[in-house]
Amino acid sequence: MPLNHLFVIYLIQVLLVFLPSFGLAKLFPKAGIPAWKAYVPFYNTWEMQKVVKRPMHWVFWQLIPVVGWFITPGIFIEFAKVFGRFSIPHHTGAALLAPLYFPYIATKKDTRFIGAEGVKHHKKGTGREWFDAAIFAVVAATLIRTFVFEAYVIPTSSMEKTLLVKDFLFVSKLSYGPRIPNTPLSVPFVHNYLPFGSSGKSYSEAIKIPYSRWFASPVKRNDCVVFNYPEGDTVFNKPGYQSAMPYYDHIRKDDGTFDAKAREFYLSNPGEWPIAVHPVDKTDNYIKRCVAIAGDTLQIINSVLYIDGQPAYVSPTQSTYYTFKAKNSVISEEDLRDAGINLNMKEERITSNDFFSGTDNLFHANLTHKELDLLKTIPNVDTASIQQDYALTPGGLFPHDTNYFKWSVDNFGPLWVPKAGATIQLTPQNVSIYKRCIGFYEGNTFEEKGGKYFINGKEETSYTFKMNYYWMMGDNRHKSQDSRYWGFVSEDRVVGKAWMIWMSWDGGPRWKRLFKIVK
Repeated sequence: MPLNHLFVIYLIQVLLVFLPSFGLAKLFPKAGIPAWKAYVPFYNTWEMQKVVKRPMHWVFWQLIPVVGWFITPGIFIEFAKVFGRFSIPHHTGAALLAPLYFPYIATKKDTRFIGAEGVKHHKKGTGREWFDAAIFAVVAATLIRTFVFEAYVIPTSSMEKTLLVKDFLFVSKLSYGPRIPNTPLSVPFVHNYLPFGSSGKSYSEAIKIPYSRWFASPVKRNDCVVFNYPEGDTVFNKPGYQSAMPYYDHIRKDDGTFDAKAREFYLSNPGEWPIAVHPVDKTDNYIKRCVAIAGDTLQIINSVLYIDGQPAYVSPTQSTYYTFKAKNSVISEEDLRDAGINLNMKEERITSNDFFSGTDNLFHANLTHKELDLLKTIPNVDTASIQQDYALTPGGLFPHDTNYFKWSVDNFGPLWVPKAGATIQLTPQNVSIYKRCIGFYEGNTFEEKGGKYFINGKEETSYTFKMNYYWMMGDNRHKSQDSRYWGFVSEDRVVGKAWMIWMSWDGGPRWKRLFKIVK
């Protein structure tokens, strides 16, 4: 973690324990503590713990980055109790509004010190016991969700057959190092919008923390990774749009430049086109396979992926579309499903949900390599006719510059993935590929004027990257909105590694998928 980021985190912690000091200074003498001790951060909470007779090690827990933010409110609540404040509103005030709460009760005439013994004589009701237990559970779950693992559900078929729609995953935050939230003030267990159909944001940007990650470890090639959608910082906040129909696609020309008229149209019609802007950690979550890491050169030739000139890893569950013909009659879905059974291979079946027929006994199916072998065993399939489908139409793909790049989803690249510390020369041929990394992901201003490039107002002919980047693709290659459409994933957008399927549902539990490790 960079020192400047650590400084910001501890500055927030110091303010949390210092800002209530003006009220605490009036309460300390009532508890037999010199008033001046209230103004010394952490020494003041030490004195509070002594008075309330609670474990002193809580004070040291405050020094754990971010975790300490949850410990300090607990110390304040315990201190409020020794002044006879036991109700939920008082404890909420002590935890969330301490700089205002403690000066408030210090001025109340009925505020008196009852000490730790007085607290022991207070008996909480059953309802309050349940409430306190719920609050503890929320805090504990929030810490686990932030630093250890998070639950995630697969919403689309882009990773089939590796991951199926309504697979419920545990995503490991420890695999690449826990990322400190950019926006720590948010509703627990909610990502970017409030639940129940609300379009309101679930977080506040009153406190914003620069990107930092504890015990950072790079993403490994072929990992299944959850990350924040790179172009999800600005979206249309209306059903059917968001990341599915991105804002940038609506205002981008074929050469990759922004269409000023289109942008002005959407910005001037907020009623019809409401726009939401999200920080990095609150953009939509995606899950794909990392097929290329920082420093790799990737290329797709006739749907075959190459990394640094060598054929890349192919997941056994990766699928793609094939076209084939029937010899003399129609092939049904049952024929496909029964292929394994006919060979006494009951565990090996074609499970494709993407099967449809065309004209002249022509059929299409989305198959894994193993399913392709089963297809060839069906007597009525003309095996000589089996061909892989290729998407050849250019346009709509990264880097959105058809002047230089006539790429398609199955014939793409070559393309170099940026690596921290590596330097590139800026040219008309590559600037459309890397300008978003330079100008947005890495926090610079990037301008093109008269064939020259200006970074932070200074003319430059080269650029050295600050972060590592990754190239993500879905295993269901023809039904995946992935890096071929929106480009690189920067390291600050990596959430965690898909670890285990703990539940899977399709009208009922898919029992064979429960507790399956994701590969």
